[in-house]
Amino acid sequence: MLFEDVARTSAEVARTSSRSRKVELLGGLLRSAGPAEVPVVVAYLSGALPHGPVGVGWASLRDLPPPASRATLGVREVDAALRRIGSLSGAGSQSARRRELADLFGRVTELERRFLIGLLTGEVRQGALEGVMVEAVARAAEVPPGAVRRALMLGADLGAVAAAVLAESERGLARFRLQVLEPVQPMLARTASDLAGAFGRIAPASIEWKLDGARIQVHRRGDRVRVFTRNLADATERVPEIVERVLALPVEAVVLDGEAIALRDDGRPRAFQVTMRRFGSRRGVEELRAEIPLSCFFFDALHLDGEDLIDRPQAARFEALRERVPPDLVVPRTEAATDAEARPFLEETLARGHEGVMVKALDAPYEAGRRGASWLKVKRAHTLDLVVLAAEWGHGRRRGWLSNLHLGARDPSSGGFVMLGKTFKGMTDQMLAWQTERLLELEAARDRSTVYVRPELVVEVAFDGLQESPRYPGGLALRFARVKGYRPDKRAGEADTIETVRAIHAGSNS
Repeated sequence: MLFEDVARTSAEVARTSSRSRKVELLGGLLRSAGPAEVPVVVAYLSGALPHGPVGVGWASLRDLPPPASRATLGVREVDAALRRIGSLSGAGSQSARRRELADLFGRVTELERRFLIGLLTGEVRQGALEGVMVEAVARAAEVPPGAVRRALMLGADLGAVAAAVLAESERGLARFRLQVLEPVQPMLARTASDLAGAFGRIAPASIEWKLDGARIQVHRRGDRVRVFTRNLADATERVPEIVERVLALPVEAVVLDGEAIALRDDGRPRAFQVTMRRFGSRRGVEELRAEIPLSCFFFDALHLDGEDLIDRPQAARFEALRERVPPDLVVPRTEAATDAEARPFLEETLARGHEGVMVKALDAPYEAGRRGASWLKVKRAHTLDLVVLAAEWGHGRRRGWLSNLHLGARDPSSGGFVMLGKTFKGMTDQMLAWQTERLLELEAARDRSTVYVRPELVVEVAFDGLQESPRYPGGLALRFARVKGYRPDKRAGEADTIETVRAIHAGSNS
């Protein structure tokens, strides 16, 4: 398949707002791809590189040769070239990278060039996010989208899932099963404006502490334990006390979902940034353990001694968890039929210093990798996980630091972000210094007062409310926004959506 076919399809997808048309275009291209091309095509049309970043930024793309007059490059040729560029290291690697880039860009057409630059800079804006790609893969293979989605949540790589189902139909999906000691995508929650709003959508429900900690997924088989973060990074060596507690469980094999959190002596939570210090470095683990001991609370069991539990109802999974895990490792939980019944539990949770509660449907399976409607989070104050789009240089004592952040919510329909406002509040000097360095690394463009960045950094923002505003494209602006902290455990694709923001606004005005 020619690389130009992928670039042309991406452009056509970007021009339509119809989800069904996007699925049709993507599915049609996938049907014409060869088996070895499918994983690459899926990644490219999702706006990603299948092998990760290759160390090419805007500075490397300033002096490019003129485009070719006709398309000659195949998808696999482009993939091989980018892998070569990404593998370059050591003395002379920058010069070699420039030569390889010049050779590659000298062989692509203008259409291919625009698409390739988007891939390299993370700025493919076509609205073909994972949900659309799942439907397109299912359309191309003529299987139910749910079958592809389930394989994806266990396989964690849509390219591999697509290659398997296109080659062998649903038979190819059978190989994607939960593997103990290999991470699966975590199930995610949506936001409810308040307890009444949550029970208006789920009832009866379980209610449990919403901890402001680090999401962990813990696997054990025999005497082997692996601890994964929300992003599926292996953090086993950094959390020895969690490994020790799981090794002491009366099980042979288990997969647990939970939170790690640093608590004060009185049991109240320490700041999120304190917890995250334990995950930031592989050095001095024992010293950090003595300074910041971690507690763990598990709220789900995905596997237990040879049996996968992900398809069982939430209530049954929790009962299995409670039978095999001691109470001090299980998140406090109750069940209620109405928000009035649940309110005392919420008030007690808040009194203990936690940020809110999770409201979960009792009959729901575990939907790995999805922000399903069966898990809702209710917090004390409004908070959103937003993406930093730009930052303005500070004044006075903040001169020399990037201070005023431009904040955006994710827009699944376009694949972009919708700006909601700015804030310079809630930042320590340490945070200002760190974010200045990091944002300059992500710089995409700048003017006299503002540095515009690649949308990669997620920050948790507290705010007092939302107001209608013609200044911003979404028509809404944050009121009294302040930074709670950066979320290095989250990717931009996991930030809150503009639909969530609108729902909060609608709920506060109903």
